[in-house]
Amino acid sequence: MTDFPETHRDLLDGQFASLATIGSGGYPQVTEIWFLHDDGELKLSLNSSRLKTRNLQRDPKCSLLLLDLEIPMRYLEVRGNARVEPDDDYEFARRLGAKYNADLKVHDRPGESRVVVTIDPTNVYAVDMRG
Repeated sequence: MTDFPETHRDLLDGQFASLATIGSGGYPQVTEIWFLHDDGELKLSLNSSRLKTRNLQRDPKCSLLLLDLEIPMRYLEVRGNARVEPDDDYEFARRLGAKYNADLKVHDRPGESRVVVTIDPTNVYAVDMRG
């Protein structure tokens, strides 16, 4: 569990974040995702067949950017390592879906499954460039 700076804690309740993973060729791959701040941890629900999931399974280093959509000069960047665990029963996917009033299962094709990705921070950067 990580203590996030009080000045930016409101961003942990935001709607969207940008997840950067390391692609197989060594270049970053960035995706806009849904997330949940759950018991002090940042967690994601990803489809197991997606590129970002495969990237994290191969190389767990990642960065999650939570941008203040009203003040884009203010953001929270969380760099760390991803723990990828199965969510075969969709228990976490349902909790995340509740935040967005969505059923994540409808985005998965037959035979696909979900994983829970928990980001273990190594660095947290709270930025406000307004001065």
